[in-house]
Amino acid sequence: MAKRPSRLKRLASLGGLTSRVTGSYIGERVKGVFQDEDTRKRAMERLHLDNAKQVAKTLGRMRGAAQKLGQSLALAASSLDLPEDVQSVLDQMNSGGEPVPFEVIRATIEAELEGTLEELFASFSEEPLGTASLAQAHAATLHSGEDVVVKVLHEGVKEGVEADLLAVKAMLLSGVVIRRDKSELDAVFTEVQERLAEELDYLQEALNIQDFQRMYGDDPRVEVPRLHPRYCTEQVLTLDRVHGKSIDDFLETATPEARQRAGVTLAELYYEQTFKHRTLHADPHPGNYLFQDDGTVGLLDFGCVKRFDEFWIGHYARAALGGLHSKREEVVQACIDMGSLSEPDEASEALLWGFIDTLSRPFRAESYTIGAHGEETLEKLRPYFRRMVTNRNVVLPPSLVFLHRSLGGLYAIERKLVVEGHWGAILEKNAQYAVDRAEGRLTN
Repeated sequence: MAKRPSRLKRLASLGGLTSRVTGSYIGERVKGVFQDEDTRKRAMERLHLDNAKQVAKTLGRMRGAAQKLGQSLALAASSLDLPEDVQSVLDQMNSGGEPVPFEVIRATIEAELEGTLEELFASFSEEPLGTASLAQAHAATLHSGEDVVVKVLHEGVKEGVEADLLAVKAMLLSGVVIRRDKSELDAVFTEVQERLAEELDYLQEALNIQDFQRMYGDDPRVEVPRLHPRYCTEQVLTLDRVHGKSIDDFLETATPEARQRAGVTLAELYYEQTFKHRTLHADPHPGNYLFQDDGTVGLLDFGCVKRFDEFWIGHYARAALGGLHSKREEVVQACIDMGSLSEPDEASEALLWGFIDTLSRPFRAESYTIGAHGEETLEKLRPYFRRMVTNRNVVLPPSLVFLHRSLGGLYAIERKLVVEGHWGAILEKNAQYAVDRAEGRLTN
């Protein structure tokens, strides 16, 4: 059985990757001084692809925070202006990892739950349902007859988090690709570290599941698994098995009505969680959703849940409503209040307004089909992304990291489903609730 790499070896692997990526860009820039523009562009495209392969190879073979951050990078990269071959390489990091041997899974469960597998479960599948960066899941049946999923945290994964974060931060933000103030980057990585720490604590995930049961346990649009506390520890989590199809399998057989219902439900859930409950399922990987034939949506994996301060989300809601109703001054003031604009100036205000105005256009239409031919919202936003990265006055508040990560994941799924809706009506109802609550007009 292969051993998990030591902390020193993980640091060495990631540190070496950082040096190679950084050095390659510096070298290419030096050579570019003596090349014409077309040659420089082709050389840089080749370098992007080579470095993407290096990143995917290194992060993809490392479980834990390094692989998890690599998957987040791949998801975020879909919003950047990257060549298709670079994006396809990064997408490989979202594939399942190598399964953990069953004898390791058995030993962990028996030690944590203090019993043999046969005493604990009526049946237990040796074949995993899936292997992710942080855990492995197996199907089982309790002696009481319930079908369950048992998630087992990878051995030693907690110990590597801090080292992985430091190394990946150095690799991605070494001054080659993104130049931002250190305080801003530190705040963002603190946010990432806090969410990762929660994902590695199954007692916290158990509390998250109970919260979502209270929010949606009786909601016919969505299926949320029930927890089985007797079979839960900090390393092992047991919950109802949610049945359904992956999005790709669902799309092969779903009726237009089922696709429509699923897409509208996902949008409603996102805005309700954000603005009404202020408790967001913040891991938008497509594998965390299952779809039933009638369009009912099943939610999986409650490790990454972001909770919002009601006053901050009130400012964010005012920005969203200002964009919806084309009120530039309200948007700018809300961005200042929520910490997205540090030192207002005409250029920075225009940049933020241009981004939010473009993002808001689909919401202003009474009927807009996400994923339809010619639907180019993401393409129109890409120039703003590039300009915001280099504008020091446009700041990324930590609370936006997982909020917009989830929004991007939702948009990617909606594009696959090809869903028509009055998205502005869904946004307005929920955003207005957040504003009213923040301003004291609601108390519940």
